Amino acid sequence: MPGLVKKTAKLPAAPPMEANDVAIVTGGTVLWLLGFLVLIPFHSSLAAHGKGDWPWICLAGFALGLLGIWYCRRRRDAIRAARERDAARERDAGRESAERRAPQAQEEPPA
Repeated sequence: MPGLVKKTAKLPAAPPMEANDVAIVTGGTVLWLLGFLVLIPFHSSLAAHGKGDWPWICLAGFALGLLGIWYCRRRRDAIRAARERDAARERDAGRESAERRAPQAQEEPPA
């Protein structure tokens, strides 16, 4: 039946949120290490109940977290370098266009 479906206007997409990825991943990595350190004294008890792999899962999470920290730092530095490169290009382009627009200095006749 026509007319029963409301059509809403599409809103423009919001820009992506900026987050401190390095801090977030570092926090998670520290939690994995903490989990490992807390569980390792109870390894024999955990193994007796069929949960002996839990400390090693935490250790694997810590190792993957270290990889994540490395990746996030490298990504952050690459984004920062790209922004600086773009800003330098815009600055140079603005300087060149200003030089082209500026009238050439005329020499004054000798007095």
